[in-house]
Formats: sequence, structure tokens, C-alpha cells
Amino acid sequence: MDDKKLSPDWPQERIAELIETIKESADKLAADRTSRGDLKILSRTLRELRYAFKVFSPYRHSRKVTVFGSARTPPSEPSYRQAEAFGRAMSGHGWFVITGAASGIMEAAHIGAGREQSMGLNILLPFEQSVNRIIAGDRKLVYMKYFFTRKLMFVKESDAFCLMPGGFGTLDEGLEVLTLMQTGKHDMMPIVLLDQPGGDYWTVFDQFVRRQLLARGMIGPDDLSLYRLTDRVDEATAEILRFYRVYHSMRYVHSNLVFRLRRPPSESLMTEINARFRDILTDGEFTVGEALPEERDESDLASLPRLIFRFNRHDYGRLRQLIDCINSDEG
Repeated sequence: MDDKKLSPDWPQERIAELIETIKESADKLAADRTSRGDLKILSRTLRELRYAFKVFSPYRHSRKVTVFGSARTPPSEPSYRQAEAFGRAMSGHGWFVITGAASGIMEAAHIGAGREQSMGLNILLPFEQSVNRIIAGDRKLVYMKYFFTRKLMFVKESDAFCLMPGGFGTLDEGLEVLTLMQTGKHDMMPIVLLDQPGGDYWTVFDQFVRRQLLARGMIGPDDLSLYRLTDRVDEATAEILRFYRVYHSMRYVHSNLVFRLRRPPSESLMTEINARFRDILTDGEFTVGEALPEERDESDLASLPRLIFRFNRHDYGRLRQLIDCINSDEG
């Protein structure tokens, strides 16, 4: 699991050490004779992230899905209604819905989720990014100047991603999420490409990925497992909920990758896993165990059973397939 869900009982001395490191870095900026322009970027970045962390902190243990999509989609479009239906479906399962807080797809997803289950990360632009009426003035809304800090927050705070039709910004956000998953720079999470009913926006994208990236050897066949394509809200919702059916979260502990599970895998499933996924191990085999001593800073997860193995940190598409296999276990 990433640091967004660290337990409150994380040692205070370690927190103090990190704050001291930040102060030392700031002091070194003066010694480096850092330019005023660079200092302005750093100052604004730190202020933006500090405030965003503060806003999201009370909701760290609640599941959240980020919805990406065009700000230009009018309410008359099927994609708008699809986003509204998706937001309603996810909030109905207790999930928060995060968007860029603007109009179009973002507004629709917030309408569906309702104000109480909506969170927003609005980018300050000179055009088309006014805050939608659902999230305007809400305590769960953050304004950000930089795209990179905004994208960091989307990725850091989310447990799932739903991409709907959109422009350059949507593609940028979606491809960044896929890149982070493919390279192991982010914990594995479900990514759904949700089209309007009968639409071809994401079908064409999927064809491009297969015909250009896969066919030219720029990605591997297993990388296609990192996302799911559908034009049905019920399938998109089920895909996200199914991802956390048995699997809960992950964390690296030295050379081990630890999957926290909601229940221990059956004997037959362990036999299947060790046979099907041996190729992603550096050595040893998959074993079931309890929380490792190094996980004591997450006492709220201590009771969950663990799947422990030495992952090669390369085949992330296969890692996603492993999670699907775990979730298919009937117990």
C-alpha cells in the first residue's frame, strides 16, 4: 500500500525526521543560490500539496474512484448521462467520486454521486474550468495551479480510475495512470475505459494500442490486462468492486511483495497460483502468512491474511492477472 494510508500510530520520531529533511532541503536552496522563479515553483507546489493533503486526510480510509473525461460534454450527450449513472452507482456502494470539479463529464459524475460523496481537484485555467454547481464551495474541493500536483493527488488518493471520452487532458491523465501501473510506480488498481452505450471512443483507442504499440513490441501482451473496456455502467462498477473482492492492498517489505487479503486463499487456489504464476517470481514460491513485523505501522490491517512472494518487479500485467485469479476464488 502506498503512503496515503499510513496508520495514525506511525512513529512520531520518523515523522519529525521527515519534516527536518524538508527543512534541510529548503535551507540548501539558499546555499545553491536558487533563482526566484524556481523558488516560486517550489513554494507554490509545497503549499498546494500541503493543503490538498489536509483536505483529503479525513477520507484516507474511504474508497475513492477518479473519473476523467471532457469538460465540454453537454448534458444532452449520452456520455454525460453515462457519467452520471456511473457516479450514482459508485456512491451507492459507499465510494467517493473524485473529478476535476469542472463541467461536462466531471459535473455529471458529481451529480450522480451527490455532494456528500463528491471530491474535487480543480485546475486554475483562464477558460472552461469553472467549478461545477455540485462541488462549488464544498470542503472537499481543492484548487490547484499546476497540472503535475493535481495529477499527483488524483493518483495518490484514488483506489480506482474510470476514463470516459475526453480531449488531450483525459488522454494525458489516462496514459499517465497506465504508465505508472505498467512500470510499478504505483500500487495496482483497476482502470476502466467507459464509453457511451454503443460508442467507439475507447474501442478505437484499444485498436491503436493493439495495432501500433503491441504489434511493434512497444508493450507486451500482458500489459493489456492493465485496463478493461466497456460501454456498460454495471460492468464498469462490477469491475472495480470485484478488484477488491478478496484482494485488499499491497506493500513491498524488503525483497517480498505482500498482498493483504480479505480472507486466506484456498488450498486449491494456492496450488493454481504456484503453477500459473511461477514466472513472476525471482525465487521461492507463493506462501500464505500473517502480517510481517515491518508492517506494524499499519495496525489496522494486522488481522488480514497475507500472500507473500518475491516478485520480479517487471511483469506488472501478470501481477494484475494474479489479482484477478485471487478474486476469482470462491473460498
